[in-house]
Amino acid sequence: MLRSPREPKVRSTGRLEEPLRPGRHEGPTPGRLGTLAFVRVLSRTQVYANPWMTLREDVVRHQDGSTGRHAVVDGPDLALVVPTDADRLHLVEQYRHALTGRRWEFPAGNAEPGVDADETAAAARELREETGLSAGTLTRLGTFDVAPGLSSQRCAVFLATDLTSGSPDRDLAEQDMRSAWFTRAEVEGMIADGTVTDAKTLAAYALLLLRRSAPDS
Repeated sequence: MLRSPREPKVRSTGRLEEPLRPGRHEGPTPGRLGTLAFVRVLSRTQVYANPWMTLREDVVRHQDGSTGRHAVVDGPDLALVVPTDADRLHLVEQYRHALTGRRWEFPAGNAEPGVDADETAAAARELREETGLSAGTLTRLGTFDVAPGLSSQRCAVFLATDLTSGSPDRDLAEQDMRSAWFTRAEVEGMIADGTVTDAKTLAAYALLLLRRSAPDS
């Protein structure tokens, strides 16, 4: 049952949570940067869960004494891969039910606990499953928050080079997926004309451009 912010649920310890300090994270993954100071979590309620994500509602007290509600989607972090071969980039197209349409994107997926040893392993697996490509070299380009106003998920981005081809191993939901090579100019044209709108892909491409513009690249 959802409670009014004026009547927060006290945790089972019988006391309210201590205020957050800079560098302390109140959430599913400790140690992340950017934590706001002096936000006190009064209650945390799981609203919905399935094997891929959970939705929780936090009631918090701000530094000025006011209270508020935050709906947060938690789930495994993501690994995204930018496959490159000289001036070409490899993208996949798949159906996105929330948008009731198909989208071109870089290969990406959730890290799977018990399957992937780390984010690099998740990136290699997703690349192989979705495209059939195997990377001789995976270079980390950076990490970004997927939707910080809504979700705790983060996405690690990897540049895949020294590629060899094979057969994809897609799951049932990806059976209609297709993949193709595009030149950088074609990808930028697809971004400009609205064909590529996936935020993860746009952020990853920005990280790629930063990498290639660096003096030592």
